[in-house]
Amino acid sequence: MLRRLALAVVFVLTTLPAAFAVQPDEILSDPELEARARVLSAQMRCLVCQNQSIDDSDAPLAKDLRVLIRERLVQGESNAQVVDYLVSRYGEFVLLKPRFNSRTLLLWGGPFAILLIGSLVIFLRRRKGSGLAVPEQALSADEQARLDDILKSKE
Repeated sequence: MLRRLALAVVFVLTTLPAAFAVQPDEILSDPELEARARVLSAQMRCLVCQNQSIDDSDAPLAKDLRVLIRERLVQGESNAQVVDYLVSRYGEFVLLKPRFNSRTLLLWGGPFAILLIGSLVIFLRRRKGSGLAVPEQALSADEQARLDDILKSKE
């Protein structure tokens, strides 16, 4: 019983900040517009928190951005227009998932390039390493005699 109560308290405390991020005065009366606003605000980065969406953040700037999104949706703008406006005003950093374009090519392609280069290096080293083995050669008579003398002197 006590474990369940503790689990319930932990659950409530971890969901509390996200539950109160969007204030009741921000919520639109039109459920369709509100749903669109929630989708958009979940895609936007809080510029204060940085790794949190503005939908989850209770920072004042996040609230301002949520209100701005709702205002533009009420004015009749499409989701793409709202996103373009926010990007033009705050830069690509405002997007939690940056768009794929020439400026973000390194961001999206970098991990794959590193993986490809690393795999290529490993492949070449293994291939080159297998060819480096020197074939065993028999000792000449002089070398064998010298080795035998060294071993006898150690005994």
